[in-house]
Amino acid sequence: MGQLADRVAVVTGGSTGIGLATAQRFAEEGAHVYITGRRQGELDIAVAKIGHGAVGVRGDVTDPGDVDRLYARVSEDGHRIDAVVANVGFGEFVGLADVTDEHMDKIFGINVKGTVYTVQKALPLLNDGASIVLVTSMASTSGQKGLSVYSASKAAVRSFARSWANELSDRGIRVNALAPGSTDTPAVDAALAASGLDAAAREQWRADHVAPIPLRRFSLPEEQAAAALFLASPASSYITGVELASDGGATQLGFGLV
Repeated sequence: MGQLADRVAVVTGGSTGIGLATAQRFAEEGAHVYITGRRQGELDIAVAKIGHGAVGVRGDVTDPGDVDRLYARVSEDGHRIDAVVANVGFGEFVGLADVTDEHMDKIFGINVKGTVYTVQKALPLLNDGASIVLVTSMASTSGQKGLSVYSASKAAVRSFARSWANELSDRGIRVNALAPGSTDTPAVDAALAASGLDAAAREQWRADHVAPIPLRRFSLPEEQAAAALFLASPASSYITGVELASDGGATQLGFGLV
């Protein structure tokens, strides 16, 4: 019997990276998992990797209609929901002087609006005592250059965890945030590539970001999935409204993060 045996979990952005690792771990622990992704090909590959009867529903969390379709599928399958992991997020390196309306709308649309829709539209299907995990980032407190809008969006998501934990407490629904540190994912590679840095500069960026991490390495997606499992499972039954920093000690012990 796994930690999530016979439970139903929804993981947004489950096609790659932390979302995929989380969906895989949840399924291994006995959950019936639904994942979302915007690209059907990647979604199909992820569903095959997860196995255990996982279901993929293509959609964009910034589109309320797509989120409605996700939960309609859960309902049509005769399920209610025990865990939601609002994992979808997007970031790109843009210095203050280059911030545009388009950049702000994109970051806040995905990270803030997408999180609201994901949780708000799940409410009618959530079982009392369910768990909600909002994926934030250590960037919301570390002040990394070039990530000001992204960091602000993740700080907003952290605030949601506090407010919603209070708002949903009468139903015994717990809301917590997971703040990953630097993690080896395709999204990080894509953001670095889009920044215009050459290969040598990208490697230097990685070295600079590893240096102040007490554990001296990036995390693996599977390590973030283990933290998400803890917050989603009965193991954290008396924990709500917190932000769990899964960052190798950088937030609490780092020595001047760049």
